[in-house]
Amino acid sequence: MATAIAAITTLLTVAGLAYLLLALWATRSFAHYWTRQPKRAAFAPDVSILKPVKGIDSRMYEGFASHCRQRYEGRFEIVFGFGSMDEPAIAEIERLRSEFPECDIRLVVCSERLGTSGKVSSLVQMLREAKYEHVLINDSDIRVSPIYLTRVMESFADASVGMVTAPYIGRTAESGSGRTLWSRLEALGISTDFLPGVLTARMLERGIRFGLGSTLATSKTVLAKIGGLEPLTEYLADDYEMGVRIAGAGYRVELCGEVVETTVPAYSFRGFRDHQLRWARSTRDSRRWGYVGLGITFALPWALLTCIASGLALWSFTLLSIVLLARVAVALSVGVGILRDGQVLRDLWLLPVRDLFGLGFWAWSFAGDTVVWRGDRFHLRKGRITRA
Repeated sequence: MATAIAAITTLLTVAGLAYLLLALWATRSFAHYWTRQPKRAAFAPDVSILKPVKGIDSRMYEGFASHCRQRYEGRFEIVFGFGSMDEPAIAEIERLRSEFPECDIRLVVCSERLGTSGKVSSLVQMLREAKYEHVLINDSDIRVSPIYLTRVMESFADASVGMVTAPYIGRTAESGSGRTLWSRLEALGISTDFLPGVLTARMLERGIRFGLGSTLATSKTVLAKIGGLEPLTEYLADDYEMGVRIAGAGYRVELCGEVVETTVPAYSFRGFRDHQLRWARSTRDSRRWGYVGLGITFALPWALLTCIASGLALWSFTLLSIVLLARVAVALSVGVGILRDGQVLRDLWLLPVRDLFGLGFWAWSFAGDTVVWRGDRFHLRKGRITRA
């Protein structure tokens, strides 16, 4: 029995090592694509930035302000959507208007509930109020550079591009109670686990066919061709579905080289668990067969299990050393080389812990269909959510 288990874990480890090598190649391919791009003709269409807002956090205002500091040749507006005028973040918007009087900032009260997803319901109503043909959707906690709009929107100079999305890092608090072990594991996973998977999919599928919620830039014309946003009001992974439908309509989805930041809360273990399971089960339902194969990507835990199953044989430690080297190479190539995320260097020693949790949540995700989102429980079936 021990020999059989060792054989299985060895096979999974070797498969995981092959994935890590593919991820390194995919990272190189993505970096070369953006560094060797010919200079594009200036293209800065007018754009409406749609930001649905619910609740407030400590870094939200700086994210808002970063959108107002854009060095962009075209016109842009920022449309904030709220469920009601009692929303506490409205005071932050008024402060924003005072600090940036030159920016076109508008508030839209989204009182209709068009489906289970309150976020997408708000987006449908905000889209009706958007002034411009091009629209860009991102979350309320996203922080961007001054050239963000320029880098994202220039891709639309190519008429075949129907959506532009962007990679992101998770930013934890610098110190104190705002930076917990669980928030550090979350941020480390985004930079060293999630994005390598995206880049590998991009290489194997010759492009990406989904969106990342950090940035969803498209146009009203393209949205009309996929039936608008209304069909997405029952989906948990609305960003993924939007990209799938736009790609299915014959457009190209571009992964931009511009990196943005999202805020990682000071998670407790329970908050970390709920978020990881929501992400895992959402991905499971969105890319079912790809998600089953995701299990082999956790090469480091499989290598550790191989050491145990083989009775700590010398060859298993050799395999573990090779896998560890490849895993660190992927973490540094993507986390530092592509994303410029200094947190990766600080927390690199947590990689084995992060990967062990990752494998555990991957296995756990098959055990149920319940997810927790903003404190509410939902059942998830075929990507659609219903209240539990």
